[in-house]
Amino acid sequence: MNTTASRKVSLAPLADTGEADPRSQRARAERMAVTPLGGGLYEVESQSDHTYFADLIGGRCTCPDHMMRGVRCKHLRRVAIEINEGRVPPPGKEAVGCARCESDVFVDEQKADAIHFCDHCELHPGEPVIDRNTGDLMVVVRMPGFRADSVEVPDKDCTVAEYPANEGYPADDPVVEVLYPIPAGLRPEQLRPSHVRRYSFPRSRLRRPEPPDDQSELTDFPEPN
Repeated sequence: MNTTASRKVSLAPLADTGEADPRSQRARAERMAVTPLGGGLYEVESQSDHTYFADLIGGRCTCPDHMMRGVRCKHLRRVAIEINEGRVPPPGKEAVGCARCESDVFVDEQKADAIHFCDHCELHPGEPVIDRNTGDLMVVVRMPGFRADSVEVPDKDCTVAEYPANEGYPADDPVVEVLYPIPAGLRPEQLRPSHVRRYSFPRSRLRRPEPPDDQSELTDFPEPN
């Protein structure tokens, strides 16, 4: 599995929290690096350059403090701290790179080989988006996980990346399939294939709409007097 280790650093002190336990204080103050190994097991490189293995689920560690005294050592505490602060993934999760911006995303270990996006880059089915080129409003159908330079544009003999209107957008951008909104008042018998045709856009060409300055625009009902 791919692993993402935290850098060997000390963390901010707990002076403001009132934490008095010396092991908790050392867990933050000492320079350590934590590497998730999967299945709730973490490798901890200590300030003394010794390496220990902390089983967070079982509450066990290979360090002498835990093995000889049976206490919750600073290594177990450090792993828990780094999980709480989002520095390493919790048990059952794995850190993978967003397919668009490469920032770390924590996902289920069993699904780590799939395509993943961070919250900023991912667009969800039914979400409204705006074409940066034209200002047109569209609705997301899905993000299939393909690159713009690998998806052919129907009847155009080119890829999404090569399509003239997409010049300047990254060739390796993930593709987003969208629909143009069906015109209001259209009767069922007036529906044409073009009304439900899916179009493929590079992700960078689409943006989320800005929220209205006047929040009352979000409802059909006027504010009571």
